[in-house]
Amino acid sequence: MKLSTRGRYAVMAMADLAGHSDAARPVPLADISLRQGISLSYLEQLFAKLRRGGLVASARGPGGGYKLARTARDTRIADIIVAVDEPIRATRCESGNSMGCLGKNGRCLTHDLWEELGRQIEVFLESVTLADVIEHRVLGRAQPCQPADAHIAA
Repeated sequence: MKLSTRGRYAVMAMADLAGHSDAARPVPLADISLRQGISLSYLEQLFAKLRRGGLVASARGPGGGYKLARTARDTRIADIIVAVDEPIRATRCESGNSMGCLGKNGRCLTHDLWEELGRQIEVFLESVTLADVIEHRVLGRAQPCQPADAHIAA
């Protein structure tokens, strides 16, 4: 399972924007491009989607750029990924495909495992905000579960 460049770069750019926001002036994409090493044309594509998704507001002209449309505390990482049309899938199956990952033979033996992993990733990304990222409050959030045989002994 891998999150593509589009999703990762959108989160990186939004975290940069959140970290460099000033209530008085918008942040130019050229500044984000230099700091994050992401091409300006790619950022323009991403920010068009983020703007349509209601996550950023733009200001044109000299001194123009982007601001967060809502606070970093109110912007979830999952919202960013959804806004740039980034699918988070851990199975080979297409969403809504009744044939499953093996075509006519149905779903593979491990389908439920990978589907649940995808759901866990979604739950995690919905629980993390831009504020968590820029304030370094992400590490340690995942909680280890009990060993698989622990529920048998109980």
